[in-house]
Amino acid sequence: MATSALPSLRQLRYLVELSERLNFRQAAEASFITQSTLSAGIKELESVLGVQLVERDTRRVRITPVGEEVVKRARQLLASAQDLVELAKGAAEPLSGLLGLGVIPTIAPFLLPSLLPQLRRRYPRLRLHLREDLTERLLERLRGGQLDMAVIALPYDTGELLVRALFADEFWFVAREDDPQARNRTVPVNQLDPDRILLLEEGHCLRDHAIAACKARAPNEPGIEATSLNTLVQMVEGGMGVTLLPEMTLNGGILKGTHLISRPFASQVPSRTVALVSRPSSARRRDFDLLADFIIELEQRTQKKVSARRLARD
Repeated sequence: MATSALPSLRQLRYLVELSERLNFRQAAEASFITQSTLSAGIKELESVLGVQLVERDTRRVRITPVGEEVVKRARQLLASAQDLVELAKGAAEPLSGLLGLGVIPTIAPFLLPSLLPQLRRRYPRLRLHLREDLTERLLERLRGGQLDMAVIALPYDTGELLVRALFADEFWFVAREDDPQARNRTVPVNQLDPDRILLLEEGHCLRDHAIAACKARAPNEPGIEATSLNTLVQMVEGGMGVTLLPEMTLNGGILKGTHLISRPFASQVPSRTVALVSRPSSARRRDFDLLADFIIELEQRTQKKVSARRLARD
């Protein structure tokens, strides 16, 4: 029985590059080859598969419907091939070499300043390639092999990915000093007015967590959603409403220099779970567990320091 010809990783990589840019010249430059080499490689791939993957004319390039499916599978195959390479490289020494790590914007500025120096001290041969982005885009890059791991916040649909919960991050009530609800030492969640709660714009999982925590609603009036946590803080200080912020952002000093105060919730304390995720096929499973353990250890030390400061203050 004859064996069918198989596409090469090189051909698949050319198709993925073209799908991202929809421009032969740009895709060729990104692949460090000539445009004619790229075009020939994709034609070879179409010949091997027996289907048209790319529609070409003088004005634009389109990926056909079957081409889109091939691109999706190609990303998975390329990621698995990269995992195979990393398995061989990382067999001898844990957490060494280049590791692509994604972190969402509501975690990165508050976790990385303490994590990175200590990680470098313990694993000096590790080289991190960091990317800060929204959860959806990080997971897309993770599945495509462009990242090895990502730090995100749960709940979030992670599908088939490996997930390690790192720590719970409780929400606190944040308002101006003269806000009536800020006069008490604790705030009941069920007494929050959903119409007063300011949110991040769509795409941030923190927005969904806040909505779920206190039944907040997306505002009807356009233009009053924040694009970042710093903007959200400025909006609260400007008297536009109140908000909920994760404890790690408060420990990171996000309210420093403002006249805002934070209050813990009295009961039914809402929280998010900070988690590390990776591909099930990843060859860096040992590194995944080591990094998760390292972050958990770091957070435990941080919480002890925070508790000690609060006791001293009280």
